[in-house]
Amino acid sequence: MKSYDNILVINLMHIGDLMLTTPVLRTMRSNYPQSRITLLADKKLADLVINNKWINECLLIDKKGADNSLPALIKFIGRVREKKYDLVINLHRNERASAIAAFSGAKTIVGYSKPVFSLWFTEVRNNPSIAHHIGWGPLHLLPPYKYVPGWEHQVHAHLNLLKETLNIDKIDDGGLEMWIDEQTTARAEQLWQDSFPPGVRVVAFNIGASWITKRWLDSYFAQCGDTLIDRGYGVAFFGGPMDDEIVQSCISLMKHRDSKLIKVFTGKLSLGELGAMLKKCALMLTTDSGPMHVGVSQNVPIVTMFGASPVPGFYPYDAKDVLIKSPEPCHPCGIHRCPHEGEQNLACMKHITVDIVMKYVWELLEKYEAQAGNVPREYGAYQCRVIDVAKG
Repeated sequence: MKSYDNILVINLMHIGDLMLTTPVLRTMRSNYPQSRITLLADKKLADLVINNKWINECLLIDKKGADNSLPALIKFIGRVREKKYDLVINLHRNERASAIAAFSGAKTIVGYSKPVFSLWFTEVRNNPSIAHHIGWGPLHLLPPYKYVPGWEHQVHAHLNLLKETLNIDKIDDGGLEMWIDEQTTARAEQLWQDSFPPGVRVVAFNIGASWITKRWLDSYFAQCGDTLIDRGYGVAFFGGPMDDEIVQSCISLMKHRDSKLIKVFTGKLSLGELGAMLKKCALMLTTDSGPMHVGVSQNVPIVTMFGASPVPGFYPYDAKDVLIKSPEPCHPCGIHRCPHEGEQNLACMKHITVDIVMKYVWELLEKYEAQAGNVPREYGAYQCRVIDVAKG
């Protein structure tokens, strides 16, 4: 294995993508203990990685602000070149990340890349966790005739990339990791004390998702919330500002909508505070979303429902978690809006019933709720349990 003194790892994508990069950082530190390791990430996601103990520096790019223009990107690439990295690893195949890697000036550049920028890469690999569209029409104006979902978990794809391109044979996969500073933890603790009576076990609800086809029905979440409150549990709604409307809609459907055991943190927390609050929860009920992966990093037991999402690529990376899916003929479709009408619209989610979800909610609560905030992590045990509702 070749040695490198100054290493840059790039992932400029969303919350979940960045969390799924963290096993790479640990593995790189295990293999290059004396090297300087830098992670390049989106500035708005800094809380997720700024305290990561496996890296020396977190380099941030303001994708939607100061760095959101071609001249600004060129200037940013100049800053990257000044740091004289000798190894760059690009962990997402988008144009901006591919360009930064390609023109970084590093002698060795490996990872995923768009075709044009791949000319400057030392080695390029396809990402087997990402869906492939086969059969695009002329000029990409026609839809693909075949959708091939990813067949390998994103973490495994990243680690295999290291093996194949850098000849790394020491894989140190500690699962998803996120460290939270003391000030943020203290703010979350105070907010928790102000929100819930002492001794109340709280279940986190994350009902939003980037696609509507990833969202379980609001009315189903409402029924789960009522059932939990009937048994004395608190319900905490999380998510970003874009989720506020659907959270309010969900609560309006609850018979206990005015209960003091319901607290809404949607759009009110930093990502660091989100992680600290999730860690205190007894369980997380969630869609396939970025906050789901934050929950995994905090070792919170998770029950999740997968609709359009391909299970192999992005399941919650922890063996204690439960993923529930419905075996519709079109699953997984990877489509952002369901093309079916009537009862078949979002059938993949409609057929995941409240009863089947609560079955596993109660199972995990019985096993883990007494350890809320201190659930032990089992190194190497990351394959979640997948429940096919047709099989029960």
